[in-house]
Amino acid sequence: MKVTSVTCHLLQSKVEKPFVSARGWVYSTRSSCIVEIATDAGITGWGECYGPAAVNKALIETQYAPRIIGRDPFDVEVVWEDLYNRIKDYGAQGFAITALSGIDIALWDIMGRAVGKPIHKLIGGAHRTEVMAYATGLYFIDMNRLVEEAVEEAVGYAEQGFRAIKMKIGLGDPALDHRRVKAVRDAIGPEVKLAVDANHCFTVPQAIRLGRMMEPLDLLWFEEPISPEDHDGYVEVTRALDMAVAGGENDFTRWGFRDIIAKKAMDIVQPDVCAAGGISECRKIATLASAHGVECVPHAWGSAIGLAATVQFLAALPDTPPAFRPIPPMLEFEQTPNPLRDDLAQEPIRQVKGIVKVPDGPGLGIEVDREVLARWKVG
Repeated sequence: MKVTSVTCHLLQSKVEKPFVSARGWVYSTRSSCIVEIATDAGITGWGECYGPAAVNKALIETQYAPRIIGRDPFDVEVVWEDLYNRIKDYGAQGFAITALSGIDIALWDIMGRAVGKPIHKLIGGAHRTEVMAYATGLYFIDMNRLVEEAVEEAVGYAEQGFRAIKMKIGLGDPALDHRRVKAVRDAIGPEVKLAVDANHCFTVPQAIRLGRMMEPLDLLWFEEPISPEDHDGYVEVTRALDMAVAGGENDFTRWGFRDIIAKKAMDIVQPDVCAAGGISECRKIATLASAHGVECVPHAWGSAIGLAATVQFLAALPDTPPAFRPIPPMLEFEQTPNPLRDDLAQEPIRQVKGIVKVPDGPGLGIEVDREVLARWKVG
């Protein structure tokens, strides 16, 4: 079997109610670069790239696609090393790796379809047949009701059956951040887990100060408190706080995670399969984390394809640590409106009372709806 074509689809949909994170970015559209790889055996695989779609498309079409044509998809890691070494003189992280991630996922999808097995069976097997999902939301929408809207949204997720929620913080006022988080904690009660995500908007002293204010609120983790480049700063924050510190969605490849994990700069690393190097590389990152006693809970943001790839990866992750009553790695299930996530698969991955079943169909376990693909395609 040989690769015959590599096609990038730029998808975009408008967001009916724009939302804001701590970075100050207004999210008014959802977009993605979807990678379609065809073979001479009539098998097609799908992948997704994290980040600005047009840049990923340009990288794939000009740098990667010509080197993939004619290759055997089962040489997936051979292909990965070839593409990485082709591009690393110009960037061993960032877009060079997000574009490579989409290709890698599509090749794993092809392999699974070729042998009639889901990807998790090809990467070690299923530690679980369903995953616990946590609801990511509670962005900033109505600036006059920041506390009230957060409480209402969190209560809604709890009523749906989610047993864990992640909310956004980083309003520039530690007292307001604390009041907002405390209000949510009081509203959902102690039985629902609660994490916070600052999208790396704080300095080290600010993160430590706010973290200490939030310690009594029994938080699951404090995500991306500071800039992803500041690994030594992460060590300071992690050592200073009596709560788990998480990060890594903006780090790439085993080399990018190596020192973070070795020095335990974070308690939890969060590689994104659509960003950090695909399934091939995230397996290595998870192995590094396991060897150092660091948890791996992948980040997820994107379409149905990225969600499916994350679920397949999660199914094959062992509990860290194994225990009589273990705490398995959870699935990030982002809750802002996104038809690329909800409609692109013929049978979408859905949560029922906070639980997502691992698809057991071949490859990613989903089928792309080409009519929906055409509807949202802009390039």
